[in-house]
Amino acid sequence: MVWVRSEYAGELAVLSTWVAALLPWNLFYGAVAGGTVLFVRFPLFQIRYAFGVPLVRATSVSSPVSAYLLQSGTSVQIAYGAWLVGACVFLVALGVSVYYYREEERAESWRVDPVDVLGGLLVASATLFLVASVLFPERFFGIGFGVGGGLPGVSIPVGAALQFVLGGVLLRAEQVR
Repeated sequence: MVWVRSEYAGELAVLSTWVAALLPWNLFYGAVAGGTVLFVRFPLFQIRYAFGVPLVRATSVSSPVSAYLLQSGTSVQIAYGAWLVGACVFLVALGVSVYYYREEERAESWRVDPVDVLGGLLVASATLFLVASVLFPERFFGIGFGVGGGLPGVSIPVGAALQFVLGGVLLRAEQVR
């Protein structure tokens, strides 16, 4: 079953990649150190809001690189590593989508279909984001799968699931070449 008409597949591929950049791939809200914390993780950065946590800035923004380096040597470094690799794959997808948008004729002359390339990159990065979601020491959909049984709270991979679906739709789109 094909869900996308071939003449719109390119536009959908570019738009899907850009929408995935704007959606947080993971949301976590929970109790930490006498307060509450909200992590909003986007593909290329994370925003942390802390409420009532002593000695912690109320709001901070970090990149996957800085978050990974901050967790160096801890039990959650592998989760941040999965996010970092996923962010790198997503950054490639974002670059391909910008090139495809600006140079459509050149991109469509590639040996591989750029819609398939973007679909594959979105699925690959979404898979890595889902792996990171499971490896974080948080309760995944309220169930403690993460390292150490899970922090009290809820972690939902909202954008990662949607990104996975969008990538799958792109991989199933048939292009008329």
